[in-house]
Amino acid sequence: MPVFKTPFNGYSVKFSPFYETRIAVATAQNFGILGNGRVHVLDLPPNPTAPITEIVAYDTADGVYDIAWSESHDSIFVAAIADGSVKLYDVALPPTNNPIRSFQEHTREVHSVDYNPTRRDSFLTGSWDDTVKLWTMDRPTSIRTFKEHVYCVYQAVWNPKHSDVFASASGDCTLRIWDVRQPNSTMLLAAHDFEILSCDWNKYDECLIASSSVDKSIKVWDVRNYRVPVAVLNGHGYAVRKVKFSPHRRNLMMSCSYDMTVCEWDFMVEDALVWKYDHHTEFAVGIDMSVLVEGLLASTGWDELVYVWQQGTNPRAA
Repeated sequence: MPVFKTPFNGYSVKFSPFYETRIAVATAQNFGILGNGRVHVLDLPPNPTAPITEIVAYDTADGVYDIAWSESHDSIFVAAIADGSVKLYDVALPPTNNPIRSFQEHTREVHSVDYNPTRRDSFLTGSWDDTVKLWTMDRPTSIRTFKEHVYCVYQAVWNPKHSDVFASASGDCTLRIWDVRQPNSTMLLAAHDFEILSCDWNKYDECLIASSSVDKSIKVWDVRNYRVPVAVLNGHGYAVRKVKFSPHRRNLMMSCSYDMTVCEWDFMVEDALVWKYDHHTEFAVGIDMSVLVEGLLASTGWDELVYVWQQGTNPRAA
């Protein structure tokens, strides 16, 4: 598959849940420390030798740290911005009409956004202001703010089966499980001794959740009995920036790290590392697995490159 070069450093890449050839990429200038941002909406070619085409790009005054496609509108996505704003874009409208909405409530960088896959009408944002916020597209303000973490929230993700349940990963070394119908978090997991950078729910077992940390490890937890992890995956040389469960296979997961590698794991076997890809030349910080095409993977990183490839093949092979 071809490679796409972005002008800024890659932060997040997401496959469209509606079109198997469409991806969105969030980027930030100067490694996200200071400067502008840009979101690229790309179309993958029908044959692997042709180039990736850019449908549209949206510039922002600050870096873009994450994006999430709407689960109800095929042309809409949400972007998490470094200035604390959350912006909605509609690819079907002219670029001058975008963003179609901008929410400004977080007091620090918005680091993650996740669209509700079951209810499809709401999304979560996680911020360095230590909070998670719940939003719908049609309301000008957030529905609720969840504030129990005592340091940056790096990620908040919906449970794939329970439309009111989500998890949040924080630099305070904890995972919290929340139910939006409850006043407080329903569970607290002291999952690592160092900052937790990412978390994700298993798509086939709603009680399994993975966490990744600055301690270089990935842990899989069963929320019914979370004193001991189901699995501990070691193999990265530096902090594990993102972890993601496969939408197609229960035991398969993907991760990326500051060691510049992207890994695939089978957390139920002893030799858990299935594949290690070393195609990036800077921190690998964004990964995704296509829901529509089994085995189709994407990654982006601070080397300003976006790779899309089939599991088990060389991402650099055009």
